[in-house]
Amino acid sequence: MFKNIKAIRKFDPAARSIIEIILCYPGLHALWFHKIAHLLYVLKIPLFPRLINYFTRMFTGIDIHPGAKIANGIMIDHGQGVVIGETAIIEEGCLIYQGVTLGGTGKESGKRHPTLRRNVVVGAGAKILGNITIEENCRVGAGSVVMRNVPKGCTVVGIPGKIVKTATGVNDDTNNMLDHGEMPDPVAKVFSVVLEKIETQQKQINKLYEDLRKVDSMHIEDTKDDNEMIQNFINGDGI
Repeated sequence: MFKNIKAIRKFDPAARSIIEIILCYPGLHALWFHKIAHLLYVLKIPLFPRLINYFTRMFTGIDIHPGAKIANGIMIDHGQGVVIGETAIIEEGCLIYQGVTLGGTGKESGKRHPTLRRNVVVGAGAKILGNITIEENCRVGAGSVVMRNVPKGCTVVGIPGKIVKTATGVNDDTNNMLDHGEMPDPVAKVFSVVLEKIETQQKQINKLYEDLRKVDSMHIEDTKDDNEMIQNFINGDGI
């Protein structure tokens, strides 16, 4: 319990006091209720784990299946619309924003939901689907859809999720984890390359057009000279 409060103090600059965190953070409440539901689920007590899950979802807007394994020391920020599946695993230090789904891809049995290793940041609205592993110190951009394993320390963005930044060493610095403004934009990069190529090709076309005009001008002058010579010949010049 105290590790989760500590995580909120670490990640959320808006947290003014411990009392405020305890009373006003739905992500914290959802995790507390989940601990109870998960214990009952492990003890194989029927119905009650799902009832706790149901009322927690009504109260917080966060849907965590009782079977999910969630370590202490994580933060669900805002939390509205977060869905965490039955076989999902979340390790310590993870930061999850609103609208995130840790879901499955079908009706397969067994381990079918994602695993988040230590210090993973999942941006708002991201979907991580299937039995995949997001390794330590990774960042998943807001709105991304990830369906493949992500190596340690990488940044993933887009639909489907693509690795746009590889590991440069372990870094669990709080500022780095929260700095979503530094997320690379692969779409903007592609457009930049395309525009650069279009500009280069336009310059080449303009040069070819100028060269063609010069050739046409020379051809017109030659034709004019030939016409004058023929006309002079007809008029008896040179005979």
